[in-house]
Amino acid sequence: MSQRSLRSSAPRLRGSFGPYAAALAVAVAALTATPALAAVPTPPPVSWNGHVDTPTEGPAPADATEAGGTGVTESAETAENEAAATSAPREYKGRVIARTGLLLRDRPTRSSRVIGSAAYGEIVHIFCKTRGDNVNGNNRWYLLTDGTWAWGSAAYIDNIGQAPRWC
Repeated sequence: MSQRSLRSSAPRLRGSFGPYAAALAVAVAALTATPALAAVPTPPPVSWNGHVDTPTEGPAPADATEAGGTGVTESAETAENEAAATSAPREYKGRVIARTGLLLRDRPTRSSRVIGSAAYGEIVHIFCKTRGDNVNGNNRWYLLTDGTWAWGSAAYIDNIGQAPRWC
């Protein structure tokens, strides 16, 4: 192929950006103008679980039992749940049930290095849980925060209260 035929087959780009550049200039001017930014509404609040919190419309019933509730309005329950979620991080605890004690490891695997131990019946503080090596049919491991950050098999730890969150 000759050089002349290559040049003629290429699309001509010169001058084709004019309409796009003009639209971009208008958009930039609209975004940088101070009065226009003041009129932009603020986004709705988002709760801890990623859902948009929309206020309920209309007044709440005078008596929640009339509305078929349990005496506590939904807005009060929502407010309590949100307050608990935004307060201090939840503490998770467990009790060691391994009769000979629990070996604490540097990774959630049975072959990782042992860095400590916890005695039978000891209460341990759990940060989070993850999947790891299978121990007695249980592949969950807990990251413990007692002294050093170490992993313990969930097969040998009974939860006290709510199950820990995922890492």
